[in-house]
Amino acid sequence: MDEAAPIVRPTANYMRRTLYDPHEDMFALRAHGPLIRIAGNASDQMSTDYVWQAMGYDVVREILGDHENFTTRLRLTEAEPLSGEGVPVPPELAGQLSIYDPPEHTRLRRMLTPEFTVRRIRRLEPTIEGIIEEHLDAMEAAGPPADLQVLFADPVGGEALCELLGVPRDDRNEFIRRVRQNVDLSRGYKARAADSAAFNRYLNALITRQRKAPDEGFLGMLVREHGERIGDEELKGVCTALILGGVESVAGMIGFGVLALLDHPDQRQLLFASREEADRVVNELLRFLSAVQQPTPRMAVRDVVVGGQLIKAGEYVLCSILMANRDEGLTPDPHLLDANREPLPHVGFGHGIHHCVGAAVARAVLRIAYQALWRRFPGLSLAVPAEEVKFRNAFIDSPDRLPLTW
Repeated sequence: MDEAAPIVRPTANYMRRTLYDPHEDMFALRAHGPLIRIAGNASDQMSTDYVWQAMGYDVVREILGDHENFTTRLRLTEAEPLSGEGVPVPPELAGQLSIYDPPEHTRLRRMLTPEFTVRRIRRLEPTIEGIIEEHLDAMEAAGPPADLQVLFADPVGGEALCELLGVPRDDRNEFIRRVRQNVDLSRGYKARAADSAAFNRYLNALITRQRKAPDEGFLGMLVREHGERIGDEELKGVCTALILGGVESVAGMIGFGVLALLDHPDQRQLLFASREEADRVVNELLRFLSAVQQPTPRMAVRDVVVGGQLIKAGEYVLCSILMANRDEGLTPDPHLLDANREPLPHVGFGHGIHHCVGAAVARAVLRIAYQALWRRFPGLSLAVPAEEVKFRNAFIDSPDRLPLTW
């Protein structure tokens, strides 16, 4: 055990990447070890003198899977106990599973899980296929070159989640627009706050309608089966977490995955070998790209030793999903996109009790989208040099524009 681990000052943007790969600065950080203590810009966001950065697969998986020693709960004052026992969740964060600890996390997760079973997802697939075909038609009508991110990836990612939740079709364009503006970090705080307020007003109205006449969607199921055991604020928080996390991550992975498959035609062919092979392509893309680079930070609730380092109670840990999924401890040649290898237990959807509840839905949407795209446009190619593809300033790594021809 080493209590005097080196304190490393990272670059200003510690989540930068070079297209598919981690930025060279991240490799420089990992040269100090799989778990290092850092100071500077990364620690400023935690309002603490230093935090820990976990980059090795084993330590990231251990930390994400250890809900007894680590919490995702926000500690709002120094007077609050580290464990959070007896501390109510702030009303504005009700329903946000990512910051819940057991037993409240267990209670809420049990309510949500039945809606994400394989059987439920299979029932959704024909509707998802229809959404995808509709936007392929729009892309074809626009003619080459056409922007895949704007015409296909963004609307498919948004509408698939709207279908799951039960957002009426006539409301979806405006609803998705508000969601995207809410997570666009290039926009000012006041503009984002106004969109967030409009988004919340819509959710309040949607929940009111579902309370009166629950339908067959996700919200209707929660209201019908759990009624008074889940309040309106929790329902809104659950929806917010699913939408803000799901819409952008699925849309981003559609565009980013297409970009990677254009660069790896041998992997693209596996999409049509069998359902199992197609699922392996999706799994490998999720590992290789790791579009969601960082999950909710963890705080140690007691002194704990991880990877030979002592993390003291109250200290925060940032986990790099991208670096963990590119660790040779997970797989040989981690920087190769290779769906022929055995499916890997990567941490692209997190790990432990906070593993993404909608992971199976996301995998299904991605598989169907990739397959349908290349069936419709087998000669798909970039319409601009790869270096001209720009990425969004957002929580999810995603192309901002992706001009393609065929």
